[in-house]
Amino acid sequence: MSDHYFTAHPETGHRPGQVHVLLPDVHLELATDAGVFSPSRVDPGTRLLLDVAADPPGGPPAEGGKLADNMGTGAGPGSEQAGLDLLDLGSGYGPIALVLARRAPTATVWAVDVNERALDLCARNAARAGLSNVRCVMPGDSALPATFAGIWSNPPIRIGKQALHDLLGGWLPRLAPGAAATAVVQRHLGADSLHRWLTEQGWDVSRIAARAGYRVLRITRPPASGTAPSEAGPSEAGPSEAAPSEAAP
Repeated sequence: MSDHYFTAHPETGHRPGQVHVLLPDVHLELATDAGVFSPSRVDPGTRLLLDVAADPPGGPPAEGGKLADNMGTGAGPGSEQAGLDLLDLGSGYGPIALVLARRAPTATVWAVDVNERALDLCARNAARAGLSNVRCVMPGDSALPATFAGIWSNPPIRIGKQALHDLLGGWLPRLAPGAAATAVVQRHLGADSLHRWLTEQGWDVSRIAARAGYRVLRITRPPASGTAPSEAGPSEAGPSEAAPSEAAP
C-alpha cells in the first residue's frame, strides 16, 4: 500500500535507507525509510535552505555559508542562543532540525511532524548524532513552547492551498517579535503566489535566494510586541495539523 508522506501512520512496507548531509561545517548520516518525505536523498529545496538559511539566531554564519541572523543581533554563539526555542515545521527525518541543533547547541530545536515514522527516524537520527537538544514531537504536543526565536520549513505544498494557508496561519503567529521564519517552495508549486498571500496578510516577506526553480522566503514578524499579522484567532488546521516537508517526491 502506498501512503502520502503526510500520512500519520504509514502502512507502506519498511525500506530502510540512509542519506548524508554534507555542509562545510556539518556532516550527518541520517536513517530514512519508505513512507516519509524524500527517503532516497536530501531533496533540492531542503538542500538550498540548508546552504543559505539554516543559521540559527545569535550564531555565526556557517563556514562558506551565508549568515541568516533571524533575530538581527549579529551576536556570537553561546549565551545568545541559550534558552532559545527553534522550530522545524514538517521536519521529516530531520535534516533541517539536526543542522540547526548542531549549529545552536544551547538552543532547543523542536522537530514537528504528523508522520509518526518520520518522527521516530528523526529522534533516532538525533540520538545517533549526539544531539540531545532536539525534540521530535507531534503538532499538538503540550510541551511545545508558545513562541519561537525562529522557524524553518520546507512546507507541504501538496496538501492544498487553503490547508497550507491554515497551517502557516497557525504557526507563524508563534514567532517572537522581531523573529523570522524561513521557507523554501518550488516556483511551479506556487512560491510566488504564497509570497503575495503572506504579504497580503501583513507579513514582511522577502525572497533571499533562488536556485533550480526553488525560492527561499524570509517571513518576519515586526519587532514591536502585539498581535502578529495572522493572529486573528485559532486556526482549525494550524498547529494541530502540521504536515511534513515538501519540495520533491
